[in-house]
Amino acid sequence: MCRNRVATVLLATTLATLVAPAFASASSTSPLDWMLCKDVATDWQPADDQRTECAMVTVPVDYAKPDGRKIDIAVSRRKATDPGKRRGVVLLNPGGPGQSGIHEPRWLTDSKAAGIGVDHDLIGFDPRGVDYSADVTCPSLPGDDAEPPSSLPDEEKARFVFEHDAKVNQRCVAADPEFVRNLTTDNVARDMDRIREALGEEKIGFYGVSWGTALGAAYRTRFDSHVDRMLLDSPMAPTFDVGAMDDAMMAAADVTVRDFAGWIARYDAVFHFGDTQPTVLDALLTLRDELTEHPRTVNGDTVDGETVKGYLAGPRREWANAAKALAALRDGEAPEAKPASGGGAGFGWDTKPNGHNVFQQTAILCNASEGPRDFESIWQRRLDRVRAYPAVASPGFWNGRCAGWPLPVQPWTFTKGSSPLQLAGHVYEPVTPIGWAVAMHERIGGALLTIEDDHHGSLSSLPCASKAVEFFSTGKTSDESCAGAPIPPPQ
Repeated sequence: MCRNRVATVLLATTLATLVAPAFASASSTSPLDWMLCKDVATDWQPADDQRTECAMVTVPVDYAKPDGRKIDIAVSRRKATDPGKRRGVVLLNPGGPGQSGIHEPRWLTDSKAAGIGVDHDLIGFDPRGVDYSADVTCPSLPGDDAEPPSSLPDEEKARFVFEHDAKVNQRCVAADPEFVRNLTTDNVARDMDRIREALGEEKIGFYGVSWGTALGAAYRTRFDSHVDRMLLDSPMAPTFDVGAMDDAMMAAADVTVRDFAGWIARYDAVFHFGDTQPTVLDALLTLRDELTEHPRTVNGDTVDGETVKGYLAGPRREWANAAKALAALRDGEAPEAKPASGGGAGFGWDTKPNGHNVFQQTAILCNASEGPRDFESIWQRRLDRVRAYPAVASPGFWNGRCAGWPLPVQPWTFTKGSSPLQLAGHVYEPVTPIGWAVAMHERIGGALLTIEDDHHGSLSSLPCASKAVEFFSTGKTSDESCAGAPIPPPQ
C-alpha cells in the first residue's frame, strides 16, 4: 500500500444521482428486470460469458428521508448451477472500501470456493459511490498533484501534504454534502437489504473480505433476522480509527521483517547475510540506513533506503525473490524483482469502470474514524510509530487520510446476533492483523477459523475453501486451523 492522493482518481468519479439510466431499475417493492451485463454495461469484461446478469436497485440517498432523493445501485447475478439444489442467494463484497464488487460472482466461480454457486445464486454489487452505482463528481484542479518542496524539513513536508489534502477533502465534500455524508458502512448495509427485498428473498447469505467484513457485521447488527449464513474473511477491527489501523499494521509488518530475517538466515549459503536472525536483521537495517544516507543510481534507477524497505515486509510467497534482490543491492547490483505490493465519465451502465474510487474510500473511512484529525496529533503519532517499530520505520499509510474532514463521526456499532457466522483470520497477515479477527470474534460472536498464511483474504484460493462451501451448504462452522500456501524456497 501507499498513501493515495485523493486527487489522483477524482477525474474518474461522476455524478450519477440526478439522471436515471435507461436500463432496468427497481425499487424495493418491484421485481428486478435482469439483462445480460455484456449487453448493458459499458466495458464489461470480455472474459465474462453469457451467465452474468445485471439490474439496478433504487435506494434513498439518506435513509432518514426515505421519500427523498434516490440513487441506483448496480447489481449482478449468476444463478445457482444446480437449480434443483438451490437454497438461496449469497451477496459478495471484496472489501476496500471503494472497490467494485459487481464482478465478484464470476471471480468466486473461478476460485476454489466455486461450490458456493452450486446451490446459491451469487450476487455482486457496486457499493454507492463506486463504478456503475451512483457517485459524486469532484473534478481535479491545477495544483492537486503538487508535492512539498524538497528543501523543507520532514515535519513541514508532512504539514504541506496535510493542508493540501485537507483542501481537496473539503472541496470534494462540498460538491455534494448530502451524498458524501451518507457514504457510510451502515448505509451500504441498508442498501444490501434493499437488494434483498428486490430479489424477493426473506434471507440472504453474505461473503465479505477485508472492509467487507465490517459491512457484514453492520448488516448482521441491523438485519440479523434476514441473515441466512455469513462468512467474513480477513476481518477488520470492530472499532475504527485510521491511526489505530496504522499502529496495528506497522506492528504486524515489524514482526514480518523479523520473521523474514530468520528465514534468510536459514539460507545463508545462498544469500550470505548471516546464519542467525539477529545478524541478518542487523545487516538488512544497516543496508537500509546506508542507502538512505547515500542513495546511488543503478542502471538509471535511484536506489535508496525506501527501495530496501519495499522488500523487507513483503508477502511470504515473495521472500525468495526479495532476498535475492536485497543481496543484489548489497553487492551494488540491480535487483531483478520489483517489490511486491499487497476513469471515465458517465452514469449508470454508461460509466467506464476503473474498479475503485479512492474518494469513496476516504468518505466511508473518515465518516467512521474516531481518531484525531488535527495535524499535531497525527504528526506525533507518526513519530511514535517510527520509534515503536524500528524494523519497518514507517510513519503509516492511513492516519493523514482524514485531513480536514468536515463531517461528524458516525462510528461503527457492531453487536452479536444469532444467525450462523464464520470468521476466517490469517495468522501472519499485516493488512488485517490476526488481532483484529480475534477482537471482531469477541464483539460479534461466531466461529473463528485460523489460516496459517499472510495472504489477505486468501480463503477462496486455498484447499480449505471447502470449509466455506460446506458452511454455506450446511451451516457447519469451524474453529479449527488450516494450512496456507507454503513459502517457496530459493531457486
